[in-house]
Amino acid sequence: MSALDFGRAISKSLCTLYLFTHNDILTTIIPTTLFALVSAPLYSPYRCVHVVWWIWLHLLHFNVANQVIDPAEDGRNKASRPIPAGYISLRDAVYLRWSLVPICSVSSAFYSIQVLSASLAITLLTLWYNEFKAHSHWFSKNLMTGLGYACFQAGATLIAGRDMSRLEPNALLAVLLSIAMFATTLQAQDFKDQEGDRFIGRRTLPIAHPSPARVSMFIGLPMWSICLTQVWRMDAYCSVAFVLYSGLIGLRFMVCKTTQADRLSCQLYSVSHTLICVTSA
Repeated sequence: MSALDFGRAISKSLCTLYLFTHNDILTTIIPTTLFALVSAPLYSPYRCVHVVWWIWLHLLHFNVANQVIDPAEDGRNKASRPIPAGYISLRDAVYLRWSLVPICSVSSAFYSIQVLSASLAITLLTLWYNEFKAHSHWFSKNLMTGLGYACFQAGATLIAGRDMSRLEPNALLAVLLSIAMFATTLQAQDFKDQEGDRFIGRRTLPIAHPSPARVSMFIGLPMWSICLTQVWRMDAYCSVAFVLYSGLIGLRFMVCKTTQADRLSCQLYSVSHTLICVTSA
């Protein structure tokens, strides 16, 4: 193999890894990183690189595991993902999925036993979510995803802080609030994917209970915003702006019901999620 061919192969591999995670930069990597940097607080700027790397590596693990389960869903909902787009074969993706388990564990063990514990928890939740079909029902899907986010936040916060063996009390409270908030509002990401979810028989909340699902967003987002402003004692101006923004997003889910509208509402929810993560921290 020539140097040029080798370079092209490396470039294609890196591009494929990026494509597995690029849709979650706004929904996972940015909010979790900000959460960790604020709640730790950050011990040194150098740790920021470690935080982003750890989050991205574990996100790659989860996404590859998720996308090898049912490529047919991605072919209908998200055809640009690596497997349906032909960047990687299903067999190679399965190899990648299981090779990432020891890679994530060994990488985490270099930081602390506690970070390794967060990594192993993500591995178990990933197995439960995908191979054991927790994603097929809205209750288990929301619960597992909320717990998964908490593990991401806990591991990233430990890496960012001075002491990688313990979380500060405020950081622990922020993680617990994040579990509850995300587990009760995760359906924001499911409205736009209803066609593909119906195709594979997945009963997300928007499919099982369409009207209550939208009402839950209208009530849940401002409710959590009010709760967080009180818990963290935000000033009046920030509190009002925060609650108004969340309320408008909740109202949008109630009023705008097309797939395209739900896609934009989900993006706005991701911004709200980022703000909530930073506020929680």
